[in-house]
Amino acid sequence: MTAQPPEPSPRPVPSGELRASHDDREAVVEQLRDAAAEGRIDLDELDSRLEQALQSKTYAELAVLTADLPRLDSSGSRPPLVLKGGMYGASRGPGRWEVPGHVIAHGGLGGVKLDFTRAECRLTEVAVEAYGETSGVTIVIPDGWAADTSGMDPGVGGLRDKTSPDRLPGTPLIRLTGSGGMAGVVIRHPNRRERRKLDGNPTQG
Repeated sequence: MTAQPPEPSPRPVPSGELRASHDDREAVVEQLRDAAAEGRIDLDELDSRLEQALQSKTYAELAVLTADLPRLDSSGSRPPLVLKGGMYGASRGPGRWEVPGHVIAHGGLGGVKLDFTRAECRLTEVAVEAYGETSGVTIVIPDGWAADTSGMDPGVGGLRDKTSPDRLPGTPLIRLTGSGGMAGVVIRHPNRRERRKLDGNPTQG
């Protein structure tokens, strides 16, 4: 029998092309109404953008409607999210969770995984302090998000930045600081296995 050529891997769907939910559209509608109340857009613009928001099918279509408006910063005033690996490790995501303006991750003995792929983030920037320590920290960000790792001390374990510099309008920047410690810190986009889960459960909470 002749060997069959492997099937090509499906093309990853950029986060901007993912389908928006009713909640996503409602969040944009609320932001537009707030902008009109603050005098940032007039009533004609509000009506036009509201109509487009309700008809939008993807994140990218929604992002265009609020690209010239300040991002909501209610999450920025929340206390930092602190994750400690401890003996058994710790993680946040990939389910839905609201991102605060500051996240601190200590790898400890068990390691930490911080997954933003389904996170709700209304901020233009998120400060992430990652300390690899003994077992390391892994950070996963959606396609279209970008990271600034210039403030990171690689330590002994090093820093592996596997992210793309291409950033979609309206998406946050992850500003990474801290130290790689003994085990190091990794920041990347979803791998093949994680993409399969995202594609198979696009609305999983």
